[in-house]
Amino acid sequence: MKKKKKIRVALLFGGRSTEHEVSLESAVGILQNIDKSKYEVLPIKITRQGRWQLLPDVDSLDSASRLDKIEGVLVVLGDPLVKGLFRLGGNDGPSSAPPKDEITVDVIFPILHGTFGEDGTLQGLVSMADLPCVGAGVLASALGMDKIMTKQMYFQNDLPGVDFIWFLRKDWKATREVIKKGVSEEIGFPCFIKPANSGSSVGVYKVHDEQEFDTYMDRAVEYDRKILVEKAVDARELECAVLGNDDPKASVVGEIIPANEFYDYEAKYQSEQSRTLIPADIPGEVSETVRKLAVKAFKAIDCAGMGRVDFLLERGTNRIYINEINTIPGFTPISMYAKLWEASGISYPELIDRLIELAIERHEDLSRTKFLRT
Repeated sequence: MKKKKKIRVALLFGGRSTEHEVSLESAVGILQNIDKSKYEVLPIKITRQGRWQLLPDVDSLDSASRLDKIEGVLVVLGDPLVKGLFRLGGNDGPSSAPPKDEITVDVIFPILHGTFGEDGTLQGLVSMADLPCVGAGVLASALGMDKIMTKQMYFQNDLPGVDFIWFLRKDWKATREVIKKGVSEEIGFPCFIKPANSGSSVGVYKVHDEQEFDTYMDRAVEYDRKILVEKAVDARELECAVLGNDDPKASVVGEIIPANEFYDYEAKYQSEQSRTLIPADIPGEVSETVRKLAVKAFKAIDCAGMGRVDFLLERGTNRIYINEINTIPGFTPISMYAKLWEASGISYPELIDRLIELAIERHEDLSRTKFLRT
């Protein structure tokens, strides 16, 4: 009996964003849990400078620090006729790679959080290379990354969100007093300042009064040219995972109990005091509403594969607001996305498997589209 050929998966991680380290942790989780009898993994680290390195010896890549230190052969992606990568550094890649400069790939699995990975730039490159890609496409990735565009899309689809205004970095530099006055009158304090395209709460600040506004704004504009200011509500933080393509499903609902005043970078990744509750201790009707809204939010930006939708549940009123969607959420075995699906009956290895299947399924569907007139 002929042995079934393994599916070759190029796992992309690292990247040029402030979430480089988070991406390495997600990659370790996948490397340690992907079914090696079914998949051949090509681990590709994108350095902080943006260079693509194909790393050797998959089984030794067992920690984020190891991934960060190890070097590999340079590769590039792009030619749709190759269906894969070009090796630039000769034939010193993994022993499993074919002895030539072309390395065929069946599917790209990007686990890059933040800019240059989650924002549509990478997805565009993979699309031009005509390869299946795990997760959202160009449009949904770009919309999901830009918090301002996401909110505008949700407004157009009657999805609930808190009041907000936005402006450019150059506007802040030129007319800060006018902006402060507008925030004070239209949004009020406390409020949140957010760079439009940051992830993992990097550059996000809760501002309690006008005196703090200048300080935090000057910090926030270091991370983006577009700034969002949102009304702060006294709320519980809920999260719901979504999985699928055109017919997505929602997981159970979980709750984040942050160690700090809100779920900032320290509370997410550095504090041992933050807790999660899965399922969240909320009424059944609230849970069902959140799950329906999560699917609607996912479909509103034409998302695919995976997404984690974050919600605010206002204390006292139980009013639900959509906070944001993450198209490549944290993906370690203990990340909220994986834990929500585990509580919903899908294990971490099964989740990896399903995401690869969804990527291939979506690529096959997209391949039916005519791009040239015949």
